[in-house]
Amino acid sequence: MGTVFRTEITVGYEDEGSGEPLLLVHGHPFNRSMWRPQIAHLGQAGWRVIAPDLRGYGESTVVPGTTPLETFARDLLALLDHLGIERCVLGGLSMGGQIVMECWRHFPERIRAVVLADTFAAAETAEGRAARHAMAERLVREGMTGYAREVLAKMVAPHHLAARPEVAAHVMEMMTSTAPEGAAAALRGRAQRPDYTAQLSQMPVPALVVVGTEDTYTPVSDAREIHDRMPDARLVLIERAAHLPNLERPDEFNAALEEFLRSLPADAAADTPGTPGGPA
Repeated sequence: MGTVFRTEITVGYEDEGSGEPLLLVHGHPFNRSMWRPQIAHLGQAGWRVIAPDLRGYGESTVVPGTTPLETFARDLLALLDHLGIERCVLGGLSMGGQIVMECWRHFPERIRAVVLADTFAAAETAEGRAARHAMAERLVREGMTGYAREVLAKMVAPHHLAARPEVAAHVMEMMTSTAPEGAAAALRGRAQRPDYTAQLSQMPVPALVVVGTEDTYTPVSDAREIHDRMPDARLVLIERAAHLPNLERPDEFNAALEEFLRSLPADAAADTPGTPGGPA
């Protein structure tokens, strides 16, 4: 059952399980339902899993125009404050991974560890900026359906389209139900994103870097670069998965994520008396 949080916008989110918090950030053009396999598994494995809809997606408020990654990061910080969570493991896929890196720029003290799935750290190229702006205009003009049909076979590996039609249907439903104005605003914001590459070496927290071996949007080489630059990272390749390994091969993804979470040292902040989310 979803919950809503109202500040300058309304944010829909899931908050399942109990224990130490794990906040998962979806990619574009999806919504929080992309994390269903992880919410179900980890919520029963001793973790409190929080998965919000980003502004412009799912049940959250659509704000036309441009949504910089910093705005998404500030929305997540407001949600953590609302929930009384001082520190969390923060994970994201694709655009969600870039939002995780943006969160580190602004409030690293709130982040215990990071999960970066099928994402990349470099700034957008001039060609990429032009393409994102052109796509934003197309989505507003034409809607999401044509775009969704074009990219489905890159989001989900072609062999899974036939073998796992329920996954393909879920991904298609997420994309086509997204408001074009919200998706366009995010595309314009991503075109402006900074280069996070140098920042990676300054992120001393434990990191899990995950990528599908058949991902053409963010290939294995991008994941290796992130892994090699971070001081305390482990790299996991999900075989026979494309851009959404958490949905295409959820058992393998969940196993890697749970192993990483179980390896984390105890969070001293969570045990500090009077700390939000800790013992009173």
